[in-house]
Amino acid sequence: MPKLDARKLLDLRESLKTSKQAKPLIVVHMGTCGIASGAEEVLTCLLEIVRESGDDVVIKTSGCAGLCSREPMITVKMPDKPPVKYCQIDGSKAKRIYAEHVKGGKPVKEYAIGYGCEMLY
Repeated sequence: MPKLDARKLLDLRESLKTSKQAKPLIVVHMGTCGIASGAEEVLTCLLEIVRESGDDVVIKTSGCAGLCSREPMITVKMPDKPPVKYCQIDGSKAKRIYAEHVKGGKPVKEYAIGYGCEMLY
């Protein structure tokens, strides 16, 4: 595997900053704390919604988000919008977030715990 020099790393960082996200992204945080709190139910619910609707939405999993007491958590990232992190999510809350935020474009404020960029450049 070739080594990356400083210039290549800077170029990579710039390309990541300027790359466009074309599809809605939902991240289900699946650390052990999230799983113990019900994240698998949330993931299953979201996968079923996307499968049944045929919507072009990306669903990914990640590890712990660092707020174990607020699990299960999901992050919704819409194209050209800052990410929104939601906490203490269950299946019914996931359905509402999907309908209002992913489909309707309006974050569900009462479930949100964070708003803004999570990526460091």
